[in-house]
Amino acid sequence: MNDFWISCGHHLLDRDEGGGLKVTDDFLKVYLARPELIPPPEACAVERTLYAALLADPRMPVAASDIAAIADADARENWQMLIVFRDHLLRHKTLEAAYADLVRKGIGKTPPLFVNQLVHVILRNALDGVTDARVVRAAELFFRTQRVTLHENSLLAADEETIGGVNTAPVTPLVSMLGIPAEAEIDVLNDDNAENYWERSDQFDMAIDLTGGHSGLVALAEAMRRWIVHVLGVEVTIEPLTELRDAPLSWYVGLDADATRIGDRLWNEADIDEAAMAGVIGLFALTFRDPSIMLDKVKGEPVYLILAMTPDKTIRMKPQNLVTGLPIRYLEAVS
Repeated sequence: MNDFWISCGHHLLDRDEGGGLKVTDDFLKVYLARPELIPPPEACAVERTLYAALLADPRMPVAASDIAAIADADARENWQMLIVFRDHLLRHKTLEAAYADLVRKGIGKTPPLFVNQLVHVILRNALDGVTDARVVRAAELFFRTQRVTLHENSLLAADEETIGGVNTAPVTPLVSMLGIPAEAEIDVLNDDNAENYWERSDQFDMAIDLTGGHSGLVALAEAMRRWIVHVLGVEVTIEPLTELRDAPLSWYVGLDADATRIGDRLWNEADIDEAAMAGVIGLFALTFRDPSIMLDKVKGEPVYLILAMTPDKTIRMKPQNLVTGLPIRYLEAVS
């Protein structure tokens, strides 16, 4: 079986009887290895003492007064965000449950980096056993911004940080620990090099073809299906579409901010200029295996998923919209 995304830390976690990810001390210690939290030489005694105590017991209760006593204001802010996030994880049986609760109640001040890391490791669990490299590569859209380019009539998406050369700091300390190179050469994933993806998965250096009617959007549909099944416990099918045609837009989910704006205009039957429609990367029809769980007003109707790119040709997908935006009467929430 192919392993992939080692840097997300999935090997540091336990599994519960349902296959969900259980927090471990080793996983929590990875956060303490972040450079923002390692006390610098000039750090006050309170911060150094707190850091050492958490290294010994990463579940140790930390009071607001403990953080307030830290001398450096930036350090206080970093510690406050970490402890709030850590406590949120510890209140839930699994990371999946912690994520679902977080996005339903609103991400608020949770650092986007922490949210993306949660998505990364939960997706690794959801995709465990997948043998199609395209599905795993497509799933990178869930937690890493993509840059889109048109090349020889193909719409290619590549990792923005990788092609921009701005990824000077690793997303997680595990990247440094594993010796993953910062510089990478971009290849487009295809039948000839798909087997190379697994050993390169942590480098995020393979582009994917998202041209309509091609395998990339089929792979993304499968990644979204597995995400919904894993996080919500709801069986669905998702089919890429080449156009929306005249189908009634009974319910839609925008998979990013631009797609949501386009969906809003379609919903309200407003005119959409060609430039906005040109930004649509993918359209998908989602159907529920059991329509009885749907809200009555849309029961039996397909749910349309819309993915778009920004005017500067980037994709910033919001996988939380697949958790909070579906017309489900009740959710078999992971607990």
